[in-house]
Amino acid sequence: MHFQDEHRFPASVGAVADLLVDPTFHRRLELPDLRLLEVVDHGDDGTDALLSLRYEYIGQLDPLARRVLGGGRLTWIQTLVIGRSACAGRLTLADEGTRQRLNGRAEFTLLADQDETVWELRGEVRVGVALIGGRAEPRIVAGFLRRLDIEAQAMTDHLRAGT
Repeated sequence: MHFQDEHRFPASVGAVADLLVDPTFHRRLELPDLRLLEVVDHGDDGTDALLSLRYEYIGQLDPLARRVLGGGRLTWIQTLVIGRSACAGRLTLADEGTRQRLNGRAEFTLLADQDETVWELRGEVRVGVALIGGRAEPRIVAGFLRRLDIEAQAMTDHLRAGT
């Protein structure tokens, strides 16, 4: 299922890019129904910056999702890579099971707009389970976009506070 999203931040493109890949910020970020298990990878060579996180869904799952998981835990790796010179990058996610049940990819740009930075994302999420994947995708995308809204608000608060 395709999606697009946009968030505005009261800071420069560089400050927003730095925060998107800041492991300390993400370790402190509390997201509903999610537990950050660990920072898997982090790096910045001046050209590209990367942050890879392992999450676990700890909320209530509907019967459809429980069937897809077969009683297992829902954990996934989310990786964000930013090309510093282009102010653009990609966000990927893949479940830790078969990496085929749930996966997603979004391309994004960070654009300066007067005294703000606009984060524009366009991507798609796929649930690779026959017969029920198509019904699950809209729910997963809606949850993913809600999570991005919460994360964006926390980023805005952090940037305004200058911490």
